Amino acid sequence: MSGRSRGFGQAAALRTAAAAAILIAACGSDPEFPPPAEPGVAPAPTAEPVGRVIALPGGGEAEGVVADPVTGLAAVGTRDPDALFLVAEPLSPRPAVRRIGVPESVRHLQLAMPGGPVLGTAERSDDLLEVALPSGRVRTTPVGDFPHDAAAAAGRIFVADEGADTISVVEGGGVTATLPAPEQPGGIAAAGESVGAIAVAERTLATYDARTLESTGEVGAGVGPTHIVASDDRRFYVADTQGDAILIFEAGPEPRLLDRANLPGGPYGLAIDNAGGRLWVTQTERNRVVEFELTDLAPRRLRSFPTVQQPNSVAVDPGTGYVYVAGRSGGELQVFDPNPGQAEGS
Repeated sequence: MSGRSRGFGQAAALRTAAAAAILIAACGSDPEFPPPAEPGVAPAPTAEPVGRVIALPGGGEAEGVVADPVTGLAAVGTRDPDALFLVAEPLSPRPAVRRIGVPESVRHLQLAMPGGPVLGTAERSDDLLEVALPSGRVRTTPVGDFPHDAAAAAGRIFVADEGADTISVVEGGGVTATLPAPEQPGGIAAAGESVGAIAVAERTLATYDARTLESTGEVGAGVGPTHIVASDDRRFYVADTQGDAILIFEAGPEPRLLDRANLPGGPYGLAIDNAGGRLWVTQTERNRVVEFELTDLAPRRLRSFPTVQQPNSVAVDPGTGYVYVAGRSGGELQVFDPNPGQAEGS
């Protein structure tokens, strides 16, 4: 059996198992989906993290990181205390760390475009945050209940309102449309003019046309999906955290499962480097980040690097190739250059 055929068979089995679990859970008088997948609980690190580890001021839980190739800045959010930090020259002898005031902790971060702004969601205050680079000026827009992630496409910002089961469409600092979504939309990404949102409770990938705002389809997304990124060739890569796999979907005209890559260890955080043809995935149960090469079907695993504890988020700067990992347990930002080949173990 070919690798491609085996991938489709395994994916179908996983979707069947997930559907069975949903049916079992729905047999009672109050039907509901199984609990969404969560990141694996990381043990104490057994290997020294590669590169440099920057302790963020205040020691808050670090989660959410993005790197901008135009300004050379990385942005990372922390919780308790709530803050957003802009980091410059991270591998220099004295990296610059600047704190930006935010109304509430920022969960996930993306770039609207190279050069900014940085998009973040403040879940507990129901806000979209747009952070200009390099100034750090913040614009706040009220959106739906418990916004989890935000992505930009076709001149708009699409916010996954996890608590409202909606997608808020933001233009010019205000919500101009609200789209229905499957239960608990979490991660969201844009592949060209196709927007994909992962419904973490319903275990589906829902897609929308960024220009017409019409729904373009919905497809099963594994056993317990969490996060999603998109490539320049209009593909979505989904972390099936509970299923220990990366799922690859064609974005349109309707979403379609193409293949899967097995990855034990609780795959969770995702970052894509379209320029370098790389996908980076964190293994929260192992304190590691894995480098994949993008291919026509499933990405090919290349190397694995030790990280800081509880690596829930990862980013890559396509200009320098630097990889950034946010360590939630210690409020740390890890930065390394993978080019020297500092991989260790598996």
